[in-house]
Amino acid sequence: MPRIASLVNGALLLAFGAALASPVYAAGPFATLDGAWRGGGSVTLLGGQTERLACKAYYNTKDGGAGLGLAISCASPSNKFELRANLKSNGSNVTGSWEERAFNSTGDVTGKASDSAINLSISGTLQATMSIRFASGSQSVSISTDGTGFKSVNLTLSRI
Repeated sequence: MPRIASLVNGALLLAFGAALASPVYAAGPFATLDGAWRGGGSVTLLGGQTERLACKAYYNTKDGGAGLGLAISCASPSNKFELRANLKSNGSNVTGSWEERAFNSTGDVTGKASDSAINLSISGTLQATMSIRFASGSQSVSISTDGTGFKSVNLTLSRI
């Protein structure tokens, strides 16, 4: 009997260790993004001109990583944009609201999240798509619109 008890205890310890080593996604798909980020990229304007951007981003996870508040603020020599969103995940499905303050655009968000990416569709006063690809210390953000204010934004951000 002591040998069986020892095997059972060993199996329980192994199972507990595996649970602790599970990926961040188990805590919610947004957990990796929490905190402040900085970087830059480019914006393509309606006329086709491209300008460099300097950006700051802040992500505030909620509900164990299943909720996310995000704020991305960028400036170029002639423009700025301020993106805000509140997102909720239910498994891999994402819903929420989105607004861009400089161009006064708002919309609803639907999409999918995984442990390394978020892909969103935005509808409302503009139609857009947004994707965020991330790892522990870096992320890339791509936004494409129907031509309201700007055509596209591409950013690379690092954790600060």
